[in-house]
Amino acid sequence: MTGHDTNTEMSQRYGVDRDAVKPRRGRGRRGEQLQVPEAEFRSYYGRPIIKAPVWKNPDVPLYLFLGGLAATSSGLGALGGATGRPTLRRTGRPAAAGGAVGGTVFLIHDLHRPSRFHHMLRVNKPTSPLSVGTWILSPFATFAAATAAAELAEPLVGRRSSGLARLLRRAGDASGAASAVIGPALGTYTAVLFSNTAVPTWHESHRILPVVFAGSAAAAGGGMGLVGASVRDNEPAARLGVAGAVVELVAGEYMERSLGLLGDVYHKGRAGTLMKLSKACLAAGAVGTVLGRKKRWSAALSGVALMAGSALTRFGVFDAGIASANDPAHIVVPQRERLRQRQATNETTQAPPDRAFA
Repeated sequence: MTGHDTNTEMSQRYGVDRDAVKPRRGRGRRGEQLQVPEAEFRSYYGRPIIKAPVWKNPDVPLYLFLGGLAATSSGLGALGGATGRPTLRRTGRPAAAGGAVGGTVFLIHDLHRPSRFHHMLRVNKPTSPLSVGTWILSPFATFAAATAAAELAEPLVGRRSSGLARLLRRAGDASGAASAVIGPALGTYTAVLFSNTAVPTWHESHRILPVVFAGSAAAAGGGMGLVGASVRDNEPAARLGVAGAVVELVAGEYMERSLGLLGDVYHKGRAGTLMKLSKACLAAGAVGTVLGRKKRWSAALSGVALMAGSALTRFGVFDAGIASANDPAHIVVPQRERLRQRQATNETTQAPPDRAFA
């Protein structure tokens, strides 16, 4: 078999680009030339190099969205109770409980068996984002559910006993404040969980992804407040929703640009479509909130747009991660770049001193 036939077989079997094979001058002991094939960034027979997460769609994206919605809604509910905005309070508290319970249902469904969620509660491992997240979600859901129950029961009990109604109000305020304190952790810990995986797009954005998720949670909670609260009471929700949309748009754009090659999954395929729709909804919701907050129908439509944008971001980030895990280039190319940088650094530090300045 000739050398030409050997190169052809390598190209067909192992995904090596024969035309890209060029002699590379190595830095051996005697400076000899090394004939090393420069392979393309493809894995064996084009298969993924790492295993994609087994998390299901739409269970996990919905869990992300509902968790963020619950996290910021609890804060708005507590703020509404403290500042005398009853419609904001009555919107935020049930939304926090509904988001926490709904997110837990989707999480358990993704785990296939409820016993797995129970088993995670038996272990407290501070170095595991999943374990920490379980211990964030559980007390938050408990406090949020207690707050919503007190909010719904107070009018019924007040007809018979005003003293018991006041007791329920105080208990609801206390549990609502507790859930509001835990809320920021619930809204961002999932970004830490994603960044702790081997998925390239998620792992390399570990510094900015929590900011994106925080903005998404704020946009969702603010949108819910705009939908449920009256025009007189919706100012805090409007400010939170607009701020969340701006943070999500700016941080998301920075994330996509800073990832370089790894950010291409946010511009193509299903993830690219979802992210484009998300940006459009967030921009429309923010503009509508600023211009039409004092009109009930405009505020409600803007709130729906903000929540839709937040949900689309969660689905887009999830799909982008799955696409990144299935793309061998996202593994090989960054590794080669880091190797080249390391070799360049070693050559610089090991270079002999200039004799003219010795």
